[in-house]
This record gives sequence, structure tokens and C-alpha cells, in this order.
Amino acid sequence: MGVSVADDIDVRDISPTAWRLLRVAAGFGQREVESEVEDIMQAHISMLESDTRGLSEARLEELFSLYRDELDDEQVCVLVEHF
Repeated sequence: MGVSVADDIDVRDISPTAWRLLRVAAGFGQREVESEVEDIMQAHISMLESDTRGLSEARLEELFSLYRDELDDEQVCVLVEHF
């Protein structure tokens, strides 16, 4: 598998709105993410998406990977760049 533009996205630069749109576009509800990522709660997702709490870079990478697995690179790039 080759390197894509989405590989260059810095998860720390993704906006709260883009996090929400990535999750929804990937087909996940907040509670579904809770069951997919160990030690993350629905409240963490809610706070990340409302910009009231940040998550560690490792957690952000886990979320980003989860969402990227369900989306193509163009979708990911458009959501991150425009929102």
C-alpha cells in the first residue's frame, strides 16, 4: 500500500467539526466508537467534538485510524481540509 495525502494529516490539527464529520461519514455513533476503542468513553468523543476537551495524541491517532478504515483518502482529506 502506498503513501497517501491523508498519511500527512496531523491529528492535532483536525478541528472539532471535522472530527464529528469524520465519525459520522465513517458510519459511527458516539457509543459505537466507545465499543471500538479501548478505554474511550462516549463522553470523551462528545467533548472532543465540542472542543471542550482534548485527547492524547495516541487516542487521536486511534480514532483517526478507525475512521480512515471506513473512508477513502479523498473523503478524509476533504473533511479535514474544509472543516
